[in-house]
Amino acid sequence: MFIRRLAEAQAFVTKDGSSIRPILDLSCAPVSRQSLAEAALDPGRSTTRHRHPGTEEFYFLTQGRAWMEVDGEVRLLAEGDACLIPAGATHQLHNPGPGPVRLLCCCAPPYSDQDTELLPDGPVVDRKNL
Repeated sequence: MFIRRLAEAQAFVTKDGSSIRPILDLSCAPVSRQSLAEAALDPGRSTTRHRHPGTEEFYFLTQGRAWMEVDGEVRLLAEGDACLIPAGATHQLHNPGPGPVRLLCCCAPPYSDQDTELLPDGPVVDRKNL
């Protein structure tokens, strides 16, 4: 059995600009098919719009609310909401504030910068002032 505490996870900034604390991923656990991380996004900040051609993701908000774009559709997510991001889907997250956003990110296969393509901002930036 492999157990890792969130408090042991060291944060880093991903290619899309979000702060991530890997809980179980290739850098710290014997995983092969998925990864789990906690992400944080400060008020007024957005991730860089991007896609992962080979990775399916789940986002689960544990704190705050955020605008989420997936392939051009924009919805407001709140604490307790989960969102599926299919492999290859363009996506971007924006925190309108006033507090921080925290979420769990599950990736299958495990997250990799090599499977991240950065894209120009999309419709979620139009909602920054809401």
